[in-house]
Amino acid sequence: MTSADPPQPVRAGAGSRDTGPRDVARDRENPDVLTPPPTDSGTLPNLKFSFSDAHTRIERGGWTREVTQRELPIATELAGVDMALEPGAYRELHWHKQAEWAYVLSGSCRIGAVDQEGRNFLDDVRQGDLWFFPHGVPHHIQALDEGVEFLLVFDDGAFSENGTFLLSDFFAHTPRSVLAKNFGWTLEQMENLPEREKYIFPGEVPPPLTEDRVVSPTGDVPRTFKHRLLAQAPQRFPGGTVRIADSANFAASTAICAALVEIEPGGLRELHWHPTDDEWQYWISGHGRMGVFASSGVARTFDFRAGDVGYVPFAYGHYIENLGDEPLVFLEMFRKPRFADISLTQWMANLPAEISAATLDLPREMIEALPREKRPVVR
Repeated sequence: MTSADPPQPVRAGAGSRDTGPRDVARDRENPDVLTPPPTDSGTLPNLKFSFSDAHTRIERGGWTREVTQRELPIATELAGVDMALEPGAYRELHWHKQAEWAYVLSGSCRIGAVDQEGRNFLDDVRQGDLWFFPHGVPHHIQALDEGVEFLLVFDDGAFSENGTFLLSDFFAHTPRSVLAKNFGWTLEQMENLPEREKYIFPGEVPPPLTEDRVVSPTGDVPRTFKHRLLAQAPQRFPGGTVRIADSANFAASTAICAALVEIEPGGLRELHWHPTDDEWQYWISGHGRMGVFASSGVARTFDFRAGDVGYVPFAYGHYIENLGDEPLVFLEMFRKPRFADISLTQWMANLPAEISAATLDLPREMIEALPREKRPVVR
C-alpha cells in the first residue's frame, strides 16, 4: 500500500479493509482511532472535539465559537471559547456567573474591569499573555490596531458564551423611566439606546493606555488580572519546556490554573495523572497523540492537532506524544487554584526499588536507574 492509498483498519492478522463510504481525510487525521494501538481496550467516552467542528457566530467586528459540555459531554468541569476581534472592535461590557481565564493566541487587545469596591483595572495584553476575571466582575475587551484572537476558559462545562450578562441587553430590558431615575437622564437623552444586545461590534482603536486610564477614588484592583506567561522563564527538560501559571505566580487566578507545554519532535509529555481535577486541553500548534488509561483494563488513544480540545477525567493516567517534525504546543487547564500532577516515573523512583521491580517483573537495576526528580517532558 502506498501513502496515496486510504488508510485501513488493519493490523497484523486482524481487521479488514474499509471500502466505504468513508471520510478518508478524517481517517488520515485520526490513525489511532481508525486503527487503535493493540494496547487500547474497552469503551472510553470521546475525549476530543475540534473547534473546527463548532458553530461559528459571526458578528460585525468579529466572530466566536465554543466547545462546551454540549459538544464534548465528558467535559463537565470547564468550557472554552475561541474569539477574534477586528482592530478597534469590542466584546461589549458584560459579566458572567463563571470565572473567565484567557490566553492571547495572536494580536493584542485592551482589557478592563471594575470590581465590587469600584477598584479598576485597565491594561493591554499581547500574544502569550493571560488574563483572569473573577465570578461576576464586569469587564470588556477591545482589539488594538492589529486585531486579536484569544482563547477563553470558564469554570463550568455547561457555560455558553451566548448566555452572558450584556450591558446593552440589560438596558434594552429595563424600562426607560427606571433608567432615567437611576442615572439622572432624560427620556430624550436615551432615544438612541440599543434595542437589543450588541455583543461584538466595531469601534475605533483606543488611544495609548496612558490616555485611557481612569483614576478610581477607591484605587486599582489589589491583584493584577494580567499575567505574561510567555515572558515567564520556562522549566526546561530534555524533551521540551513547561510554564505553569497558578495562584502561586498569578495571584488573581483563584479558580483556574494552567500549564503551557512545548514538546520537541520525538518527545513525550510523560506518563502521569492529576490528583485534584479534570484536565481541559487546547492544542496550539503541531500534532500528536494522547493515550488515556481509565483503570479496569480500559484505555484509548486519540490524535490531536492545532485547534483541538482534549479532556482527561480526574486521575486518569495519560501521556502525550509529539508525532510531527515541529514542536507540539498545548495548554493544560484545571478548575483549581494550584497546578498538580503525579509523575509515574518519580513515584516509582522514590519507592524501594524491589517493590516496582517485583510488580513489573523487571531487574532491580532498571528501577534504580530512574531519575528521582520530576521530568514532565522527556525524549
